Amino acid sequence: MTITTNTAAASAPGSPGGLFGTTKADFNMFLKLLTTQMQNQDPLDPMDTSEYTQQLVQYSQVEQSIAQTGVLRDILQRLSMQDMAQASSFIGQEVEFDGAVAGLSSEPAQWAYDLPRNAASLTAVITDGSGRQVDSRVLDPADRSGRFVWDGALASGGTAPAGAYTLSLVAKDSSGTAIPVSPHGLGTVREVTSEGGALMLGVNGVQLPAASIVRIRQPG
Repeated sequence: MTITTNTAAASAPGSPGGLFGTTKADFNMFLKLLTTQMQNQDPLDPMDTSEYTQQLVQYSQVEQSIAQTGVLRDILQRLSMQDMAQASSFIGQEVEFDGAVAGLSSEPAQWAYDLPRNAASLTAVITDGSGRQVDSRVLDPADRSGRFVWDGALASGGTAPAGAYTLSLVAKDSSGTAIPVSPHGLGTVREVTSEGGALMLGVNGVQLPAASIVRIRQPG
């Protein structure tokens, strides 16, 4: 049971942390240039008052920008922690995702599906992360709301390695017309992580977005 936060995004150029660092660097450079300009101005021809005032206004604007960026960063960090705390309630729960990807590890990969109408035939096709077909199974078309569990055993012998696999279902009615069906990946949540501001759930060794959850069940 793990909850982790990926802090790499905090220093990314497009993140609040990266923006804060860039603005602060610009502020320090502006202050250094202004100080140097004042120290090296001609005593007989000093800087015009209006120009000096304008630069001070710019100085103030940069300073306010730094303060606002820091406040925004703190707010986003607090919101992220709140989201993480709420998402921790998923740990130990069986979740169903709006997608056909499921993880295979020491536990089998699982999918749920719903046929919109009666089918005469139903075949499950499993592909790996590169899109290569690794196995296929003939399923009972009478079970319109079913669950497919795959332990990685291959028809050609051997066992598929752990990883992410995608299931596609080929369903046809008695006339041979294809029936569209979209399987959903299933699994028990073991960890919650934050990657680039997005919450991810560790399910059977793969990371799936929390935003794609369509159903939550009690284990068993």
